[in-house]
Amino acid sequence: MSSSSPPQTKPWVSTPCILSAALSRSAGCNIYLKLETLQPSGSFKSRALGNFLSKAILAHRPSKPVHFYCASGGNAGLACVVAATMLKRPATIVVPMSTSVLMIEKLKNLGADVVQIGAHWSEADTYLREELLGKDEDGVYVPPFDHELLWEGNSTIVDELEEQMSPKGGYDALVCSVGGGGLFSGVMQGLERHGKLLSGKGQTVKVLAVETKGAESLNLSVTNKRLLRLPAITSIATSLGATQVASQAFEWGMKDDVTSHVLSDAEAAMACVNFADDERILVEPACGVSIAPAYNDTLHSLLYPTLSPEEFAKLNIVLIVCGGSNVTIQILDEYRETYSQDRDVLEKFHSRRIREEGAKAVPTKLQAEPRIPFILHNEEEHKRDDVLAQARGRNFEGEQVVPRPAIGTMTLGEMERQIEEFGKVVKP
Repeated sequence: MSSSSPPQTKPWVSTPCILSAALSRSAGCNIYLKLETLQPSGSFKSRALGNFLSKAILAHRPSKPVHFYCASGGNAGLACVVAATMLKRPATIVVPMSTSVLMIEKLKNLGADVVQIGAHWSEADTYLREELLGKDEDGVYVPPFDHELLWEGNSTIVDELEEQMSPKGGYDALVCSVGGGGLFSGVMQGLERHGKLLSGKGQTVKVLAVETKGAESLNLSVTNKRLLRLPAITSIATSLGATQVASQAFEWGMKDDVTSHVLSDAEAAMACVNFADDERILVEPACGVSIAPAYNDTLHSLLYPTLSPEEFAKLNIVLIVCGGSNVTIQILDEYRETYSQDRDVLEKFHSRRIREEGAKAVPTKLQAEPRIPFILHNEEEHKRDDVLAQARGRNFEGEQVVPRPAIGTMTLGEMERQIEEFGKVVKP
């Protein structure tokens, strides 16, 4: 690897790592979110592609014309275009036919030349190499996930986590999604560099590598103990659409530090919906699949099955919220409509629902104050008479056992107006 420093313009940023109260409550341990959604391109790929493009320019001399070519299902192409723009270089992106209109429009709006061809990524990549790259003497091929400079860029996530999590007692596990394996390989490289794997001397960190059914190329290979290729990508998580992971990712996946796990499209999609509700952050299913384990008890059962709930509650687990731009509010609404009653969601997200509906009830005293306390029992509607009787009972004293969430205050007038308009009290 080159030891040269990248150009002054760095096409990625350091991202925050924050504690999520909502996901911690759901998972039963301390859940931290590494927010790669805040990268310039909207995903972690700004690190990978930014590092690759920066060093490619140095290798070809800064004054030499360079035109970047990348085959991508979306997010790598987006990161390539954003980084190329920041570095003042042109880029051509070749995407498979499965790529959404939303993503194609985003690429074009950023000034990229976009070619759509092939049933999946490998066919788009073959077209790029054979039909475009060889005809441009200034062309530089940009691999979307299988290159050491990409992993090097992604490994900076761990560099930042070491600094961010140290005051909090470190971190016990990382969760990341796997497509072609670029993020996963970078994370493992970073953990190895900081001595966090079983072969190291520091605090051992477990890694949960998650994929969706229909895009589980790593799990297929790890399960069979040899590098294999999926016949096709059938998952809605098209950004994970690599029929075969990088060979380096497969090697990392065979390590004892790593647990490979596959979830359904429904779980990934509803994790996106729940995450938007809980954190007001939009992510696509390729990212949602790494958030879903915090909603379905996977973290405890897979990574720490021998720990008691009390022991598990003390752990710090970081979810790499890898981002992705193939999502809108409308898409999330469609996921809610399509998947909310899916069997996987109803069964595996059961513990989250029980927690939210009051399995862990707490006593709350209702007192007469300038702003009247209100409570939504199990998130259900209060009847008009019950709510107003409680609100108007200025001398009301007593306790009720209610769910932990859904407690607030509002004036009597606000309460009456809401009931008049909606027939219920709603949370502000």
